Amino acid sequence: MPLDPVEINAGAWYLRLPRCDDRVDDRPAVAAAARDPQIRRRHDLPDPAAPDFDDRVTARLTDRIDGWARGTRCAWAVAEPTTGEMLGEVTLEPDPVHGTGEIACWTLPGARGRGLARTAAGAVCRFAFGGLGLHRLTWRHAGPDVAAARVADALGFVPEGRLRAAWAADGGRVDVVLLGRLAGDPVPSLSPPRR
Repeated sequence: MPLDPVEINAGAWYLRLPRCDDRVDDRPAVAAAARDPQIRRRHDLPDPAAPDFDDRVTARLTDRIDGWARGTRCAWAVAEPTTGEMLGEVTLEPDPVHGTGEIACWTLPGARGRGLARTAAGAVCRFAFGGLGLHRLTWRHAGPDVAAARVADALGFVPEGRLRAAWAADGGRVDVVLLGRLAGDPVPSLSPPRR
């Protein structure tokens, strides 16, 4: 079922539809994310070594934009509110049949440590439960990803299991930690991030 794109004012950050047009171009941010080993390790991004890298970056953004119309993925560019510069991404893949969804996010290196992922993902959780009426959200992260574990914990996700050697990373395999949050779970208090 198609979804109408929703923009979210998340306080310090603005969540908007990803774009690659003549007014706003998120391709440089997605290309930078694809070149960051920490982000590439966990997210499906174009290979910077591919000869058609620029075309793949554009295709990825187009897929994110079109996901709303297909009803398969809600994707937001997490932007600096005054400039509109993309600093990260949050995605939600809703499953309306089961009333569930999976959330994922990344943050560019220069924006890390400022609460961007926690604030933006928290806003998307509220949208998923309140706006879409979902019952459950899933969060996955690579076992060794301490930052993702902190964000999930701050948002009230509860560890539910470990998928052994589930993701390829750095020429090997890593475990994936599976976490869940139900609509009725206590809403965490989001105090400012620790510095």
